[in-house]
Order: sequence, then C-alpha cells, then structure tokens
Amino acid sequence: MVKVVVVDNGGQYAHRIYRTLQDCGAEAEILPNTTPVEEIRADGITFSGSGFMVGQGEAAGMGNCPQYLDKFNGPILGMCAGHQLIASHFGGAAQAAVTPEFGKTEIIIDEKGEIFEGLPEKFIAWNSHNDEVGKISDDMKLLAHSNDCPYEAICHKTKPIYGLQFHPEVQHTEYGYKIFENFVEICKNFREVDST
Repeated sequence: MVKVVVVDNGGQYAHRIYRTLQDCGAEAEILPNTTPVEEIRADGITFSGSGFMVGQGEAAGMGNCPQYLDKFNGPILGMCAGHQLIASHFGGAAQAAVTPEFGKTEIIIDEKGEIFEGLPEKFIAWNSHNDEVGKISDDMKLLAHSNDCPYEAICHKTKPIYGLQFHPEVQHTEYGYKIFENFVEICKNFREVDST
C-alpha cells in the first residue's frame, strides 16, 4: 500500500486531505511541519494550506517544507500556501493576489501531465486565497490557470513536485478525488521505478 504523509501547515483542511487519501486506498498520516525530513517514512508528501501568507514574507511558518522539497526522495503535492511555497522555493515568486479568489473558480488546464490525467480541459474548483504565484522559474511548468490567477497549477520539470492553488480536497472541487487518485498513482509508480 502506498503511504502518503499530510504535512500540517495549520490550514483548515489537513484532515480532509487525510481522509481523501485514505478513500483513494492510500495509507495516510498527518505530521506537523516541524518533523525532520529524516523521520518521514512515506512514498509521497502533501503540503496542506496555511494561514501564513507566503507572498507577504511569512514563509517561515511553513516549517521544514523547504527541506522536504530539497531532500525528500518522492513525489510532493502542495496546495494553496504549499503551492506558493513550491513556486518561491524553486526561484519563482508569490505575491498578494491582484484579484483574490474565494469560492468556486473555473480552472482551465494548459497541460494535463500526470496530475490531471483523465480530467476535462475545464472544471470547477474551490479557492480561498489572498496570495498567489506571480511568476515561476525555468525549472517549473505551468499546468493550469483561471481568469483571475495565472498559476492555478504548476509542476517541476524534472522532479515529481506539483502545486495547486485551489483545494482539491473539498467537495466543491470537481474531480478533486481524481486528482488525489492520480497523485497516489504517481507515488506508486515512483516507488516502483526507484526500487529497480
């Protein structure tokens, strides 16, 4: 069974991520973001959202998440503030949103990749953010946008690291369960390749 850790950054939806992963057939565990990377025994990691404003100088509230991005050997999925941290960590930038998004948002997929496998080109997702990713580095790739947010989803070009501005773990997001199923499959495939 694939095991995925939910890194709790103080967001309100960590337990929803945990339950959704379990529903997808994964073993899940919630850990504080102060957990040393050496103590994480899992096939994948998810970053929950956070009340800390990454785009306004509060990234330190994300604890050891930058270390996980550098040292964890496995797929990582960051949501909301986790997404913003991923973009910033790899040379991009998070900032105050030009138009904050709250509630249902139409997501437009630019490039599906593995995380959006089986999804339509447009779907409705739940957003709740005052900050957003303002730019990404050459190491990252744009996967989706909305009318008000240029980077709704990104991924690293060479590492299995994904960021989503929206919340796939809430019931208002269409295909959110499928996104988690895809991530669990990414973790499974990575483990199989890594063990050969």
